[in-house]
Amino acid sequence: MESAERELYSVGEVAERLGLHVRTVRAYVREGRLKAVRIGKQYRIAREDFEAFTAGASDGPAPGVGAPRGHVEVSSIVQIDAIGPDAASRLGTLVTAAGQSARGTPEPLRIQTLYDKERARMKIVILGNPGASADLLLLIDGVLGPGNGILADDTAREADRG
Repeated sequence: MESAERELYSVGEVAERLGLHVRTVRAYVREGRLKAVRIGKQYRIAREDFEAFTAGASDGPAPGVGAPRGHVEVSSIVQIDAIGPDAASRLGTLVTAAGQSARGTPEPLRIQTLYDKERARMKIVILGNPGASADLLLLIDGVLGPGNGILADDTAREADRG
């Protein structure tokens, strides 16, 4: 016979305590990472199971248990106006190759390039590690810098000078 009443938390309460979204906590329950009982249509998490789930959080969670691994991702959209189709193609190839070989990252950057021929506009979408994204943005900035002849305005200025 238990002397203390068993304390149960709702998924929402656990999410609030952990600073997570409710859907994330539900996913942990479905995956078996967090023990819960189903009462009616809702999950309830016992205090003991919650404490076991969060145990060692300061030392880092046990493999497959506890809070998710730290994950930081950046999304960037670069818009380049007045760029010709050939230059856009070359830049797209350069950016894609550089993103695939990003240094010190376990996963390559996810990159998508789009070119609007009517507007002579290119967009580059970059998703991934912040450091690798920053390196790639610096590369793009350097390649598109003044006097490099990539942008249509630079090409026109060079033609006027010559």
